[in-house]
Amino acid sequence: MYNLPYYKTSSASELIAFMKEHSFATLMGCEGNRLAATQVPLLIEEREGKLFLMGHIMRKQDHHLAFAANPEVLALFTGPHVYVSATWYSNPHQASTWNYMSVHARGTLRFLDDKGLIEVLRKLTLHYENNESTTTIYDNLTPEYVAPLLKSIIGFEIEVTAIENVFKLSQNRDRESYKNIIKELAKQGGDGEKIAAIMQQRESQLYNDPKE
Repeated sequence: MYNLPYYKTSSASELIAFMKEHSFATLMGCEGNRLAATQVPLLIEEREGKLFLMGHIMRKQDHHLAFAANPEVLALFTGPHVYVSATWYSNPHQASTWNYMSVHARGTLRFLDDKGLIEVLRKLTLHYENNESTTTIYDNLTPEYVAPLLKSIIGFEIEVTAIENVFKLSQNRDRESYKNIIKELAKQGGDGEKIAAIMQQRESQLYNDPKE
């Protein structure tokens, strides 16, 4: 990860909000010299001044074996990303680059018992469905469906011990270049438009505009 201060935010609330918005994360672990990674939807909870990540994975897969052997894990949260052409700079005779946003959360994973797994499934389905009456929340599923499912997955909770981030959004560019990057990205739609909007929100703070 880039360790450059001008590509980072020191706001804990901003980091947690980003993680919640981009909660389909890549969870990585290591068993000996073998790396394992899996993509999982996570719940992010704050409790008593600590941050926890919760979810579930399939049993007896490489990720399960890796996390069982070594509980130290890394969760990678990624947001929109986009190519930035140096032709948009006030001095175009430079290398092009990529703008992106990423948060790395390190922590210790603890597997949950059956009761804990059920609680995670309840919370996950309620959170992502956002509708207590839908047929797919845990409490509305039939026991016949749930029983084999519970045998094939295992719940986990990660207590986060460190958070790093890179919000690489052309902060090292002069204002003319910065404005032109926003203009060009906004034309693209998709991730380009999203990055442009985020850069627009940060412009006045980045260039220390006086408050009105």
